[in-house]
Amino acid sequence: MTFSDAISQMFDSESQKLQNLIDTANSKTDINIHEIVETYYQVMNVSSMATMLKQQPDSEPNSLLPKIKETEKMISEKFDSIIHPKILAKISASIQEMTKNLQSGNSGEKPKEQIESNAKLFEELRQTMSTKEFVEQYEKGISHDQ
Repeated sequence: MTFSDAISQMFDSESQKLQNLIDTANSKTDINIHEIVETYYQVMNVSSMATMLKQQPDSEPNSLLPKIKETEKMISEKFDSIIHPKILAKISASIQEMTKNLQSGNSGEKPKEQIESNAKLFEELRQTMSTKEFVEQYEKGISHDQ
């Protein structure tokens, strides 16, 4: 196997993994934090690979160029236009709901169970807000590229 064959195979493999993650994110109504981070990581990974491969000298076989363009189109049309806004809206709604739940439960003395439940909700809120910040950073990159 030549070096260019290995590169092509790696890009195909990573693109297929991305396609699977996008399909999963598109079909699920409740995508969890881990799945969100994994999907964004894969989008950024494949986008970086595509950018790097397009900058290679012309000595590389051009057989990879159609696959790169197809993958970039998938990212733009499926992920950036459909899935990313859906994820951002879901995260924002989750943050609002958790905040509302925490604020409504702040009255007087609380049993130990309520305190533990609130602590878990605070941690979940923290993770969700952190993920939202990560997703918004991706969005800033999209806006910057256009």
